[in-house]
Amino acid sequence: MKLKLPIIGVIFICILTCAQDKNPVNSKNDYEIIVPNLKIPWGFTFLPDGSILITEKAGELIHFKNNKKTKISGLPEIYVRGQGGLMDITLHPDFKNNALVYISYASSEGEGLGGNTTIAFAKLKEHKLTDWKVLYKAKPNSRKGQHFGSRLQFDNKGYLFFSIGDRGNREENPQDITRDCGKIYRINDDGTIPEDNPFFDKLEVKKAIYSYGHRNPQGMTLHPKTGEIWTHEHGPKGGDEINIIKAGRNYGWPVISYGVNYSGTKFTEITEKEGMEQPLHYWDPSIAPSGMAFINSNKYGTWKGNLLVGSLKFQYLDMCTLKDNKVVKEERLLNGIGRVRCIEQGPDGYIYIGVENLGIVKLLKQ
Repeated sequence: MKLKLPIIGVIFICILTCAQDKNPVNSKNDYEIIVPNLKIPWGFTFLPDGSILITEKAGELIHFKNNKKTKISGLPEIYVRGQGGLMDITLHPDFKNNALVYISYASSEGEGLGGNTTIAFAKLKEHKLTDWKVLYKAKPNSRKGQHFGSRLQFDNKGYLFFSIGDRGNREENPQDITRDCGKIYRINDDGTIPEDNPFFDKLEVKKAIYSYGHRNPQGMTLHPKTGEIWTHEHGPKGGDEINIIKAGRNYGWPVISYGVNYSGTKFTEITEKEGMEQPLHYWDPSIAPSGMAFINSNKYGTWKGNLLVGSLKFQYLDMCTLKDNKVVKEERLLNGIGRVRCIEQGPDGYIYIGVENLGIVKLLKQ
């Protein structure tokens, strides 16, 4: 017997379906758990010996080697609130000689109550961080729990790029270059500011700012051929974006957007404006992107050159096929695996993914 739904029920189901991610599932992949039993692995990086340093958002730095986890000591006090905590991690390009590890985290140090995103480095000696130095601290602190950013990426010239979200203050922060937050920054490896930064010669501005008009960038990677910095950021309801970061450019938030308020109401009537950059790609509905990496090895055949983005909301790895800097195809890998938080290509050429409440897994292709 066929079930007959009333028209209103059909409409309701249609609305729900339209609100879902429609990217096709690619089942020609699987995964192997490499580091089990992690809660929120916000970031990770590979050491020269192939072992892994992993940040747990709650405030632990873990060294994984020979199937053993060891806690690294020497971290400062971490401000854990909402989306903030111990976040990204990367190595200095000359780590083999200087042993420097760069970390982003939320800190309550400085002006105001609450916390804000901080960038620092330390030397890693055995299982301890020493010679800790803060390179940049966003001001002022805020008790809001959202939009800390905060990815780290060295470019091919040795500059360190990092992201800080708008901290939930879209009215004041993203469009004002005299204020921190809602920006992509560029500094030298010692924390000094490059003299060719786009706003270096302007008075009363944050001279470390490289681009502005961002909401909450939680993905950042280096294009393997062009050397450009690519990012993605969370939109509101709809309007998650991929952007190629260029010096001094305004990426529009919140003046232009392809999203709306979470309530469904509009906060802007326009999606483009002169002097503001259009995204390379945007998602609607939002996938809640986190983590970002290019496939730049021969381990995955024709997938080489594709861009990978994690989905927190729909719990899969989004594989974006690119042509002329446009996303021409999207496929769901590891569909339903869990909230994908971070992605890295390992020294062995395989892709590794940090998944909340699972661990770090290696992407396999059938």
